Amino acid sequence: MIELYTDGAASGNPGPGGYGVILRSGSHYKELSAGFRLTTNNRMELLAVIVGLNALKNPGQEITIFSDSKYVIDSVEKKWVFGWVKTGFKGKKNKDLWMRFLNVYKLHHVKFVWIKGHNNHPENERCDELAVAASKNRSALGVDTEFEIERSKTV
Repeated sequence: MIELYTDGAASGNPGPGGYGVILRSGSHYKELSAGFRLTTNNRMELLAVIVGLNALKNPGQEITIFSDSKYVIDSVEKKWVFGWVKTGFKGKKNKDLWMRFLNVYKLHHVKFVWIKGHNNHPENERCDELAVAASKNRSALGVDTEFEIERSKTV
């Protein structure tokens, strides 16, 4: 079984943000992170899950995702996202990321476990450190293109 720990962060919401991911399976351990100049916390929470799932080499894996994001977990576990697909995501944010998520989610057997954030859970704390550090690394911030395009339409 593969354990995937995820966290996202944004300062300003929207503002600079980042994600942190830990992948663990047996003795294998890998950390992933990246930051963006302008994004939201929810986008980073969801992108962390996507990046973690995309990092898996073989489809059909048993994966437990540990996250402190009720947004991500409830959207999947309560099947809201599947209803949003049917309505074309009308009135919903982050369609681009949800579509990416669904494409990689269907390749595996995924179970979500909610963990309380900032509650001394070692892997969650480490993912938070990775996400915050990535969001503060000004010289390496990427562009969350879809977010910036959508935001420019509403500002």
